[in-house]
Amino acid sequence: MSEDKREDQETIQDEQTQEQTESKDQKETSSEEVSIEEPVKKVVEENVDYKDKYIRLYSDFENFRKRNAKEKIDIIQRASGDLAKDILPVIDDFERAIKVNEESEDASAAKEGFKLIYDKFVKTLATKGIKEMEAVGEAFDVDKHEAITQIPAGDDMKGKVVDVVEKGYYMNDSVLRYAKVVVGQ
Repeated sequence: MSEDKREDQETIQDEQTQEQTESKDQKETSSEEVSIEEPVKKVVEENVDYKDKYIRLYSDFENFRKRNAKEKIDIIQRASGDLAKDILPVIDDFERAIKVNEESEDASAAKEGFKLIYDKFVKTLATKGIKEMEAVGEAFDVDKHEAITQIPAGDDMKGKVVDVVEKGYYMNDSVLRYAKVVVGQ
């Protein structure tokens, strides 16, 4: 019996050793899973946070872009409105002049009235930064002039503007409208 007891004890010890080994393996596996799962969870959470931040940032940028486009349109409309508001008195003057000219036969008074209205109109445009371009006698410049035709001219007028068909204008020192000119050949 003692042999049987020994064998039984050895079998029990083997079983216990095997159980301990299995228990250790399970603990190691579960600790590895825990150590792998925690960083993965962190990365997934960070990824979700970054996606959320990206979406919010993208939305903010789109709102900013739309707001800027709307503000540009508003600025242009206000500037147009301001110019129109400043030109309205000139239109009123023209209407009064036309009415007076219908009743009056004095041509010199009509000429003087239209000259005054013209001067007022030019001053109004000047307050908005619009000024006339001087072209006659200057060298032809494609950045300011548009050649309509060329005519024979003396040596002193070759390559220069001889006549202006349509005046050019600057707005704040940039060309608003090119002058249509005749160039000497």
